[in-house]
Amino acid sequence: MALRPGGYNRRLPQKREEPYRINLLIRGLPQVRLVGENVEQGIYEIAQALAIAQAQELDLVEISPNADPPVCRVVDYSKFKYEQKKKQKELKAKQSKVVLKEIRFGPNTDDHDFNFKLKHALNFLKEGSKVKAYVHFVGRSIVFKDRGELLLLNFAKGLEEVGKLDEMPRLEGKRMSIILSPKAPKK
Repeated sequence: MALRPGGYNRRLPQKREEPYRINLLIRGLPQVRLVGENVEQGIYEIAQALAIAQAQELDLVEISPNADPPVCRVVDYSKFKYEQKKKQKELKAKQSKVVLKEIRFGPNTDDHDFNFKLKHALNFLKEGSKVKAYVHFVGRSIVFKDRGELLLLNFAKGLEEVGKLDEMPRLEGKRMSIILSPKAPKK
């Protein structure tokens, strides 16, 4: 690490390591399997593969180093990197995050509160979020476990059109909980 004039150490920007070895950076290999456009596929000596790539004014890129023999492609490297970034971006866009919304009840929750929370859970499930509903027992209210279980089962029954119950009510410490997942939309 270099010492800066101000008397403190600061990390210097480091060069980003390329994910693929290209051209003369491909060392220590006697032979490679060559693929690409305008190239006869097959196994070539490394020098011969480099010569083929240079003749087409393209790069030799090692795309599968763990294969036996390693696979190299004759391609324009900057274009290849662009295509790889584009693929990564598409994959990332297709991923969906699972959101878990929580709804809390007490063992003596009134009908109005229950219906209010049921409507919220209905909206959450329609949006595609999972819903975790739990009854929190405070103090001596733990003796009303059966009320809590009935409350959660009624809650799941009220949402059975848009959500499915992942597991039956389970007591963990002072909380009894269920998790509901949205049903797949019918096609």
